[in-house]
Amino acid sequence: MTKLTGQQIAGEALDGWVLLLGGLHTRIRTRNFATGLSVVDAIGAAAEEMDHHPDLDLRYTHVDVRLTSHDTRGVTERDVRLARTISRIAAEAGVELESASVSRMELALDTPSHEEVLPFWAAVLAMKDQSEAGVDDEVRDPYDALPAVWFQKSGGEEPRQRWHLDVWVDPEQVRPRIEAALAAGGTLVDDEGAPSFWVLADPEGNRVCLCTWQDRG
Repeated sequence: MTKLTGQQIAGEALDGWVLLLGGLHTRIRTRNFATGLSVVDAIGAAAEEMDHHPDLDLRYTHVDVRLTSHDTRGVTERDVRLARTISRIAAEAGVELESASVSRMELALDTPSHEEVLPFWAAVLAMKDQSEAGVDDEVRDPYDALPAVWFQKSGGEEPRQRWHLDVWVDPEQVRPRIEAALAAGGTLVDDEGAPSFWVLADPEGNRVCLCTWQDRG
């Protein structure tokens, strides 16, 4: 199947779902563990029937769902179909989906020579490089329990910050998060990359990027 663009996915109008880092995400508010377990069982049955399986994280009051097509490293029509099925399962269970509180994080290491440092971080974090997928600047946890680490090309001038966080959010949540960060003493360092990303810093100058799917290839 063909990988869908962010704009194509937005055009599907999937209420309660958001595109983050190559996957569709939602949070199902189940209120209690028993309801969550029954929703997970129903999703599992539907996934088996469709032969396409989501990542599920069952907690006491909610279930987090992530859909992606590994053969394309992104979202395809099969993910959209399963998302609609999961939305229907949630509605039948009397529970709601929402994406406002959902985010996904990756770590970025600014380096002038990622070829030198990538093998070290892959080893110490027990992660795999993504060279088989044609990506030479990223390592990922094969079990998806730890955030991915990618290596951003930078200069070697000192002093410089080496690590920063990339936090991927629903585009509608960018403004509220920026306002909360500024109210907490932070600063908006750079918005030239908007609406793809905004750079913020805490009172000590440590930086973070708020990222969205918008305006990306």
